[in-house]
Amino acid sequence: MKTHRMPLNDGTTIPQLGFGVLFVPDDETEGVVGTALDVGFRHIDTAQLYHNEAGVGRALARSGLPRDELYVTTKLHNGYHEPARAKASLAESLERLGLDHADLFLIHWPLPTLYGGDYVSTWQALIELREEGLTTSIGVSNFEPDHLDRIVAATGVAPAVNQIEVHPYFANNTARQATRRHGALVEGWSPIARGAVLDDPVITEIARARGRTPAQVVLRWHVERGDIVFPKSANRARMVENLGATEFVLSPEERAAIDALDRGESGRTGPHPDTLDIVPD
Repeated sequence: MKTHRMPLNDGTTIPQLGFGVLFVPDDETEGVVGTALDVGFRHIDTAQLYHNEAGVGRALARSGLPRDELYVTTKLHNGYHEPARAKASLAESLERLGLDHADLFLIHWPLPTLYGGDYVSTWQALIELREEGLTTSIGVSNFEPDHLDRIVAATGVAPAVNQIEVHPYFANNTARQATRRHGALVEGWSPIARGAVLDDPVITEIARARGRTPAQVVLRWHVERGDIVFPKSANRARMVENLGATEFVLSPEERAAIDALDRGESGRTGPHPDTLDIVPD
């Protein structure tokens, strides 16, 4: 099954439905990603902070799939924001992944209270990495509107994507609108609010009426918003189920009902990008 590809502002395209590997241990990642590739996923989203790039690489190699059928994203470690370290880290990631280039490389968090508040030079390093051919596209993650405005004003280069927390309880519309204003696409992490939305009566009623699962309904809502999303499951049947989000369409009334679940800032499940300052090992 091929998933829909969306055009990016740098002239390339990206699969809209990807597979995330957050919290998957490296020694389990090869098997999990291998199964995801086998059922039809072609976009794998990892990060230096996840410590499982090597497992992703083993799965990619074992799959035997042509490189041009695969789309691989990784993200910069919070401890590597200095430009020289940022650039060196991508080479290290590529070695672990067994690739000669990434399809997309992101600044994982802006960290505005660290590094003297300088995430612009980090962004400039990613621009240079793209120019050097080590990544096809570059983007950011967890960037708020002022973070986006600042890097674009300083460099003249807009990110291809901004990966932010998005789910029915936290539509994150302010960051989403700013991302779109710069011509970038939104990638949504925590798409089912860590499972919290799956028991919501609005979601379960739509699922019942459609003969679909709650997860499929929520993923379909993301897809119809035009966002890129990364469902995660180690279970093969659930992986197939998640791909089924491409097989039906919500009515305008159903979409509006899900939109109305937005709780604003109180719906956020993760840390706020303005204050996150964690630099893990």
